[in-house]
Amino acid sequence: MKKTKQLPATPEEMAQVLMRMDAKAAANLLVKAESEPAARALRLIGPHAAEKILTLLPPGGRERITSALPAAVREQWVLNLTYPKESVGQMMDPVWALFSPDKTVRETIEELRQLVKQEFITYGYVIDEEKRLTGVVVMRELLFADPASTLREVMLTEPFSLRAGMPLMEAMREVLTRHFPTYPVTNDKGELVGTVRGGRLFEAQAIEISAQAGSMVGVEKEEKLSTAWPRSFRFRHPWLQLNLLTAFVAGAVVSFFQSTIDQLVILAAFLPVLAGQSGNSGCQALAVTIRGMTLGEYKKGQTRKLLAKESLLGLLNGSIVGLVAGGAMYLLARSQGNPMAFSLGLIVLAAMAGACVVSGIFGTIVPILLRRLGADPATASSIFLTTATDVASMGLLLLLATIFLI
Repeated sequence: MKKTKQLPATPEEMAQVLMRMDAKAAANLLVKAESEPAARALRLIGPHAAEKILTLLPPGGRERITSALPAAVREQWVLNLTYPKESVGQMMDPVWALFSPDKTVRETIEELRQLVKQEFITYGYVIDEEKRLTGVVVMRELLFADPASTLREVMLTEPFSLRAGMPLMEAMREVLTRHFPTYPVTNDKGELVGTVRGGRLFEAQAIEISAQAGSMVGVEKEEKLSTAWPRSFRFRHPWLQLNLLTAFVAGAVVSFFQSTIDQLVILAAFLPVLAGQSGNSGCQALAVTIRGMTLGEYKKGQTRKLLAKESLLGLLNGSIVGLVAGGAMYLLARSQGNPMAFSLGLIVLAAMAGACVVSGIFGTIVPILLRRLGADPATASSIFLTTATDVASMGLLLLLATIFLI
């Protein structure tokens, strides 16, 4: 008899389980759950993750669970879905503590006493008649203010806010020096449309950054340890096939110089050495470039300067590493009695320096070009970089050997 998997006993436990699952597996779990605990669990994991799961539920299950949510939460999540993916707008919570500037401190405190029984309140927000954010009320200021004062007198004017359509990475840069538990979110008209918790904002971006390393090798952004193997296979395998095609390109370069390898078999021992070192050099340039693009450090017009810098670094690193590799080639060739030992060492040195220059250039230019073409640099860069460094390193070594030694 097949054993039925037991559902988590409480919404808190269910939320912990959902956070460890990918969106599809979480949706499959919620289909079997009761409406109230499921709705509570979704609120605990936050709107950004909850909305991803809800979109994967069958219509009946989605309506059943969302009907158990407070009306304000339902309306907020519907609004969130109108904003671009990976934007601040998709992470918004409702604004619970909303006041007019003419409300007195006494009235505000009485209203807050009722609100805190139902929701967690961090700040109060003051809006004008057109719903534009005009101020923020800090609880400490309310406690020490004159009860007869109006919020206009005690609120913080010109408050910092995030824009709903702002990408998460841009929002992260905005809040680096503004550490608040909650941030108000406004639309293009300045109207207050929601709030976003600072912890969730940082958590979402931490996941995004950590996913970049996986995306470079064909791992889906949302794939976790609990992801079912068929789904993991479906996303990973095409990447391996694409890598295989690019490996054929490097293989074609080596086969073109087959006669050179037949005459100088010792070169075969250094092909992976050059490919590995130039690949590492290119990955360093790629990592720095993508990080600069991610953090907003890269600006238009800097491409030429970056290429010059990475070319110089490639030449310096390649020359120093090439001296070691060339020395190793010299010693190996001499131990075998090869009369061209010194020439072989020089060719390895030159090939290493040249390959590292090429890899530095490609590590810089590939992600920049991909972003201009609308592709994700973190996802697609590595495959082009690997091909370029393999072709440059092995092709350059064999070409120089063919020209000067054969």
